Amino acid sequence: MMKKLLKIILSAFLGILSFAIFATPNEPSAKVRTVLCTTFPIFQITRNVTQGNTALEVELMLPSQLGCPHDYALSPQDMQKLARADVLLINGLGLEEFLGAPIKNANPKLIIIDSSAGIEDIIQYKEQCHSGDKCQHDHGHGVPNPHLFASPRMSARLASNIAEGLSKLDPDSVTLYTKNAGEYSKTMNLLADKMSALGKRLKNNRIVQPHGVFDYLARDIGLEIAATMQSHGGEPSASEMIQMIRAIKEKKVGAIFSEPQYPGKLGETLSKECSVPTAVLDPCATGPEKASLDYYEKVMLKNIETIEATLGSK
Repeated sequence: MMKKLLKIILSAFLGILSFAIFATPNEPSAKVRTVLCTTFPIFQITRNVTQGNTALEVELMLPSQLGCPHDYALSPQDMQKLARADVLLINGLGLEEFLGAPIKNANPKLIIIDSSAGIEDIIQYKEQCHSGDKCQHDHGHGVPNPHLFASPRMSARLASNIAEGLSKLDPDSVTLYTKNAGEYSKTMNLLADKMSALGKRLKNNRIVQPHGVFDYLARDIGLEIAATMQSHGGEPSASEMIQMIRAIKEKKVGAIFSEPQYPGKLGETLSKECSVPTAVLDPCATGPEKASLDYYEKVMLKNIETIEATLGSK
């Protein structure tokens, strides 16, 4: 009788032990690290690099429809996001000037990863923005253009930097980050190769852009930027308009491109005045709140179609 009772007790104990070992806990035991991304493009790249890491929470700081935060001011909600984040991923190259000193007050322990750090071939803003005219918002000499994200080639480098930065903080996920960044970079470089091939068969590669947002994209494709209309919403003066119109006609520009993040009225005016077609290119500075991981790729493929349809191919 005693042996039978001991056998029952031992069987029950082993069952409980087995459950304790193999049961899946309702919540992860490890602390979830929060990574906050300043802008939509950096958020999308980071999502691609970190996909598969369920212990990492990636958040977007600024509204997905905001665009480039050149004149942005921090809100109380932004300060709250900064306060609870472990890591802040930034575009860099001066795009987040709005952060300033408040970031230290919000979270002194916040770790900042600059996605642009160490990247070479940075384009410098030109002092003369309006085709030989003094720019309304003079960027000065040697000021870097921060719009790396508008170029697939540069986006590949951003992904590598983000993976490297996160790997230093999260060594257990190095393999995952490296693999994801490698696959994403391969996709971006294939896109850039398609753009380069397109540039070689275009009938006309001379364009007008809204502001410096397409400098890197133009380099990927091999486009010549004949004139830049404005600097982040700053309207050109009457004399600057006259000089732009003259430059567009003299250089036989093939297209005037605007972007969905800014009004296209100025481009339409120049198009009518110069009899040059106008179209919209999307630098992917904005996007839907719940964008798919391949949203950037889809936007850039659409840009390729738009450029070829507008400038024509041989």
